[in-house]
This record gives sequence, structure tokens and C-alpha cells, in this order.
Amino acid sequence: MTPNLVYIVVIGVLFAAGVSMVLERSLTRVLMGMILLGNGVNLLILLGGKAGTPPIVGLGPDEEMADPLPQIMILTAIVITLGMTAFLLALAYRSWAVSGHDEVQDDVEDRRIMQLAERDEGSGTDDTDHTDVPAPAEVAPLPDREAAR
Repeated sequence: MTPNLVYIVVIGVLFAAGVSMVLERSLTRVLMGMILLGNGVNLLILLGGKAGTPPIVGLGPDEEMADPLPQIMILTAIVITLGMTAFLLALAYRSWAVSGHDEVQDDVEDRRIMQLAERDEGSGTDDTDHTDVPAPAEVAPLPDREAAR
């Protein structure tokens, strides 16, 4: 089967739109992006199979039979996409129920680490002074079992 230009363009558009939507902060857009990516993958797998008669033994000669593997892979991908859709819908609903919106917020610890990294990049030296790092606390030894009896 020779790939059709329309299929290739549609696959490219689905992948581009899906990736750009997955990178958004709204869980609803992430969900829509995952659905678009799943459909793009299904079309891409469909291009990998050869056209022919249905893959049922006895309906036609074996040489003209279509390859059943891409069809099986597409059915599996549909089930996986459905599971991911249900999971992301549950996450979006829970986020909306708890906070009133489905925006993913920055983590406070991530911001602190980013600020520390920017501060280290601005210093211009690779030597880090660890004098301000506290020493690990001394750990008391465990009591002896024989002495406890």
C-alpha cells in the first residue's frame, strides 16, 4: 500500500495539534491532546498494513489477505486511549471539584529549585561553598536487645 498524501498530512496535523495541546496547563486541553495523539497513532499504524481481503481464512487466497497485526494494534491502541481518557477525565473532575478549575499550578518547591539554579548560574563560578549546609544530625545507636531484657 502506498501512503496517501492526505493521510500523511492528517497524521502530521493530529500529532502537531495533540502535542501542542498536551503542553498546556489546562487538564481539559491535555485530555483533548491525548485523544488527538491517539487518533494520530491509529492512522499511523493503519498506514503500516497492506490492503487486501479480510484476514479470515477461507474467504480468499492467502496471498491477497490483509495483514491482521496493524488491525489488532489499532484495537489495542483504542482501548489504551479510552483508559487514558477516563483517567484524565477523573483527574480533571477531581481538580475542578477541589479547586474550582482544572489548571495545573506550579509547585512551590519547583519554583524554589529554579530560583536556586538561576542564582548558581549567575555567580559564574563552578566552585560551590558548602559552609552554609548544615551537617547531618548524629544518630543515636539503637539499644542493645540483651540489655533491654
